[in-house]
Amino acid sequence: MANEILLSPGIVLNENDTSQIVQGTITAGLALVGPTVKGQPNIPTLVTSYSDFKGRYGDVFTSASVNYEFLTSIAAYNYFQQGGSTILVTRVTSGTYTSATSSIANYLTSASNNSASFTLSTLGQGVIMNSFSSGSQLSNGALPSGSMDNVRWEVITSDTGSGLFSLLVRQGDDTNSNKTVLETFTNLSLDPNNSNYISRVIGDRNVSVAYDSTTGQFYLNQTGNYPNSSRYIRVNSVITPTPNYFLNNGAVNSIYTASIPVLGSGSFGGATGNDIATVTNLFDNISTTTQGLTVGNYITASNLLNNPEEYDYQLLATPGLTQNLHSSAVSSFVNVAEDRGDCFYITDLYAYGATVGAVANQAAAMNTNYAAAYWPWVQVLSQASGKLVWVPASTVMPGVYSFNDRVSAEWFAPAGLNRGGIGGALQAERKLQTTDRDKLYQGKVNPIASFPGVGLVAYGQKTLQTQASALDRVNVRRLLIALKRYIGNIAESLLFEQNTISTRNNFLSQVNPYLESVQQRQGLYAYKVVMDDTNNTADVIDRNQLVGQIYIQPTKTIEFIYLTFNITPTGVTFS
Repeated sequence: MANEILLSPGIVLNENDTSQIVQGTITAGLALVGPTVKGQPNIPTLVTSYSDFKGRYGDVFTSASVNYEFLTSIAAYNYFQQGGSTILVTRVTSGTYTSATSSIANYLTSASNNSASFTLSTLGQGVIMNSFSSGSQLSNGALPSGSMDNVRWEVITSDTGSGLFSLLVRQGDDTNSNKTVLETFTNLSLDPNNSNYISRVIGDRNVSVAYDSTTGQFYLNQTGNYPNSSRYIRVNSVITPTPNYFLNNGAVNSIYTASIPVLGSGSFGGATGNDIATVTNLFDNISTTTQGLTVGNYITASNLLNNPEEYDYQLLATPGLTQNLHSSAVSSFVNVAEDRGDCFYITDLYAYGATVGAVANQAAAMNTNYAAAYWPWVQVLSQASGKLVWVPASTVMPGVYSFNDRVSAEWFAPAGLNRGGIGGALQAERKLQTTDRDKLYQGKVNPIASFPGVGLVAYGQKTLQTQASALDRVNVRRLLIALKRYIGNIAESLLFEQNTISTRNNFLSQVNPYLESVQQRQGLYAYKVVMDDTNNTADVIDRNQLVGQIYIQPTKTIEFIYLTFNITPTGVTFS
């Protein structure tokens, strides 16, 4: 409603909606990269539960009449089962993908101009999103191409007297008598000035990946005015908007009544892109082509995930990539972890069927304390396909890390009988003997041990760093990541503040209690923070710098226990 102008004493109460907030950094516990059944290609997206993951990205798919599941969904299932709360998923695809679209009819549709009210697009891309390809709806309202992986829409109310209508997003394989409603949007409007404007409520944001040739970087290109609140669709265009639906006298402006959508349901079509039809090299058959993809398809994802201002996550995993087969892609994700300095990469060294020596040799070719590798592969039950399958360790180890952090903290070792149990794993590719574990651990590979009555356990916590130091252990590297993350956020809040004693004391008053809490929670033996006149001299201040030194003594884990049993003659007195 336009603002009124008072010509005599009175009160005008206006509303101005400025609640739209620019999206901040997306925060997740795990960044997971790999192929999925559906979803937006290359767009890192946050999911908060496995049902959320399944709705956006799917699980089971059929190739050559056989049901399969990608390692990505198995890893997501395991992570959430072990207590993980959030995953940043990046779907990797090959080729060109587009969304499915649909036009929603209005009361003008039967007229000569054959107009539509608005159009919708699916967020997911690829032919799997097409719930209609040919033919007409079946007698029960089922769609010929409707499936659990695509969607349909239905306008359930439409009132020309108020200009409002309600829209359902339904699962593609439901029927009119047995509807599966995924989302409900009520009292929508085509009036851009209305707070219930359809684009504002559902969202009209279209995100695509672009490439800047001058910097050699991929970035996200966004169009549209409103962020997408729907998990499945976005408003593509409003063809017949209804600005100021009511006249000044309160009557409906008759020129807009025919713009309102009519009751009915419809489907989506026209999407392109399909990797699933040609998927090969799954599970223990992974080769240079992994799950139907080549390593080049992963580079875009590594480039996008290297932006800490856009995405904040603690762990990174790419199940399906191995050092011996996909070294360039693995190196790109190692670089992501090292460049960011605030996440840890769980990687794999060798394809299924390797020897202890071959795995150790691959580890020797790597040198970083921002990544760790585990071996051998393990067998799990694919929840989607119902099959027993072999998966690399990076599929299940994020779940171990999640459990470790939930019951203890990042600076505890995600290993051993207390926190290293691998939930959901049935057996290891190879039962390691002590000599096998010795060779692997000396070679920077964390063994997965099999213990009778216990199951599979991560039995090491070395990073892939070659030089012996405190940072060759996972718990110490993750301690440093946690400290830098927390203290870095405090320091960032001091930028452009006055360089005075008061500002330094503000920093110390936040950092010292935090380090004290870490010490009390067994993360540090000792610490010291120096930020005073000794390191902030006059010339430092004149250079607009604030300098602080943080000294820490990380706690070490017990990895080797020596117990000696002494047998003595009868009569010896113990003191």
